Amino acid sequence: MITIAALYHFTRFDDPAALRGPLAALCCEGGVKGILLLAPEGINGTIAGSRGAIDAVLAHIRALPGCADLVWKESQAETQPFLRMKVRLKREIVTMGQPEVDPVAGTGHYVAPADWNELISAPDVAVIDTRNDYEVGIGTFEGAIDPETPTFRDFPAWWEKNKNRFSNKRIAMFCTGGIRCEKSTNYLMSQGVEDVFHLQGGILKYLEEVPADQSLWRGECFVFDQRVAVGHGLQVGTHDLCHACRRPIAEADKARPEYEAGVSCHQCLDTISDADRARFRERQRQITLARARGQTHLGADQG
Repeated sequence: MITIAALYHFTRFDDPAALRGPLAALCCEGGVKGILLLAPEGINGTIAGSRGAIDAVLAHIRALPGCADLVWKESQAETQPFLRMKVRLKREIVTMGQPEVDPVAGTGHYVAPADWNELISAPDVAVIDTRNDYEVGIGTFEGAIDPETPTFRDFPAWWEKNKNRFSNKRIAMFCTGGIRCEKSTNYLMSQGVEDVFHLQGGILKYLEEVPADQSLWRGECFVFDQRVAVGHGLQVGTHDLCHACRRPIAEADKARPEYEAGVSCHQCLDTISDADRARFRERQRQITLARARGQTHLGADQG
């Protein structure tokens, strides 16, 4: 059984580049795969491997400056959901493009999954999904507002345009694992919003802890690994991935004329060039050949 650990932690790293090598070496030594992002503001990512190897990596991360109280979420899978290990240096561990936003200085009020239903059912609460539009498209909380933002960078502009809609409301925000809400709630606080709340542990923690028959979640939750999406109890969902645009697709989408395995779907057909299509077709051909030989082609996880 494979252990999957999703984690993030905001802290100040003076030299993220110096942390990269030892962390990558430890992951590779233990056969851990996934992706970890390092930036001056902290660490973010998801890793998967054996129980012992994951414990070793988590212990290493907890020993990094300011990471002693690292919190992570775990799930299990029968097969490895990642094809390789990547440790990358970034400007931000989740890109909002607002340099003044600082979750270390303060965030909104955390709400435990067990208390979330009561909060978002209150008539004076506006519930905002901070994820990208394609993520919201396959599942969200009942009654949640979809900003229809292609990226997290677009959220501040959306808020500026729509903020007057919420002048008499408390704001409840949520995202996949909680990291975006650390920034979005700090941002709203900097804009003068006082009553800001966010789902502790994100959607993944809610789906793990809240029984399906008590849940206000509708659909599936997109995850950034080979599982594509999960449902209640963090069971693997029904969606597949378009390997051209990296967006989730349902089985019915594969019957649409725009769909070509590994090349395009209805969400990206008009956005890719003929050169891209040729490249994607060759990649898909190599993936198919590798599978026929009982091998895994590393291009299968690339967009």
